[in-house]
Amino acid sequence: MDNLQSDSANATNFAIPPGKSPLVCAIAYDGLCTFEFGIAVELFALPRPEFDQWYRFATVKAEPGPIRALGGITLDAEDNLDLLQEASLIIVPGWRGADIPVPGTLCAALRAAHDRGARIASICSGVFVLAAAGLLDGKAATTHWRYTQKLAERYPAVTVDPDVLFVESGGVFTSAGSAAGLDLGLHIIRQDFGAQVAASVARRLVLPAQRDGGQRQFVPRPEPRARVGSGLAALQDRIRASIDENWPVERMASSAGTSTRTLARRFHEEAGTTPLSWLKVERVSRAAELLETGHVPLADVWEACGFGSAETFRREFRKAMGVPPVRYRERLGAISGASADD
Repeated sequence: MDNLQSDSANATNFAIPPGKSPLVCAIAYDGLCTFEFGIAVELFALPRPEFDQWYRFATVKAEPGPIRALGGITLDAEDNLDLLQEASLIIVPGWRGADIPVPGTLCAALRAAHDRGARIASICSGVFVLAAAGLLDGKAATTHWRYTQKLAERYPAVTVDPDVLFVESGGVFTSAGSAAGLDLGLHIIRQDFGAQVAASVARRLVLPAQRDGGQRQFVPRPEPRARVGSGLAALQDRIRASIDENWPVERMASSAGTSTRTLARRFHEEAGTTPLSWLKVERVSRAAELLETGHVPLADVWEACGFGSAETFRREFRKAMGVPPVRYRERLGAISGASADD
């Protein structure tokens, strides 16, 4: 397992006492994120008679009034935040918007439940509810890659990890994008009932019990920042067209008709990085494209992208994307039939 969970020093050592059915409460709100809520229901509310012990489940409204979920669904639920005081686990399945204020009553109820010892978990944008309640101050957290920068800027007391699928920190759990809520839920089940039970739940979901790699592998690759028509843009185009060739800084400077010092200054001003760092990103980006299409055998990708060796390719790709090349192709690419060189 790689890049799945951070802040392991603050991980909770939690196990359900025999014979006790812990209560899981999912928070419902107007504008409810249907998929995230469905994850909570599927993992914790679905009857599982194959196990001697399982969870009880309740849906609790965050505020009075009708609950309209995405997709035209209207939800009826208990309008009683006091129920959270009985919960072993409280799940916030997304939120109606990163910029939408969180009701003070919900924040207070979550804080009180956490102070009592309940675990609090969020899926995707639900992290903004936990942050607004002050539950993440001084803790590590994650969320969907689209929101990590906003979370870090708005809540500087939170240590935001943009790469992992989920984080556990001091009894508070946060997941990355929506589907990462499944990874987080399986992690909690593993804590409560053990690895064998979690693996059985994963099999019913047709999921791996533990995914390796973080959400870096799903983040869109950045577009070049160079200005259109600049000398640097022309050089970058030439390099991309012959990315399989050796491109030391001296060759870049010569091709651009400038000195290495001037080239470094231009890259800093126009691309925000160094020439070699930019080249490394371009090689990884090109490798990702080849792995996604599946047209080039995995064993040949490193040479087609100019990495110099298969070992360098594997090391740099994993560092940038969070997973080895073979795993990236299995998840996001078309399998070419070539032998996998991991």
